[in-house]
Amino acid sequence: MAQADTSSSVGAGDRLLELVLGQLDDDQAQDLVAIPLAGKSSIADHMIIASGRSTRQVAAMAQKLAEKIKQGGFGNARVEGLPAADWVLIDAGDVIVHLFRPEVRSFYNLERMWGFGDEKTGAA
Repeated sequence: MAQADTSSSVGAGDRLLELVLGQLDDDQAQDLVAIPLAGKSSIADHMIIASGRSTRQVAAMAQKLAEKIKQGGFGNARVEGLPAADWVLIDAGDVIVHLFRPEVRSFYNLERMWGFGDEKTGAA
């Protein structure tokens, strides 16, 4: 399926970011962090890192988010890591989402790797 309007790709990326942040907030994700990657990495424009209280919550958040992205017209997001659900990666194109159990998140510390100093921003 072709993308709708390529001239509004920046707007589409922002809409996708809002959808992701809203869904994670609805699902009670913890310690939500949004890291802007535009101009710093070609993998995506935004990276979202969040935690769930258990593997069950992490898996449920990932499945609901992937479905919400599809329903929002952003295509099928790729989801990796669901069987174990310690760390689930959701690749939605312009937005990459990492969902962790808290212990796994602190071990890998992606915020430090990708935070680019003071540019890391917390999201509600």
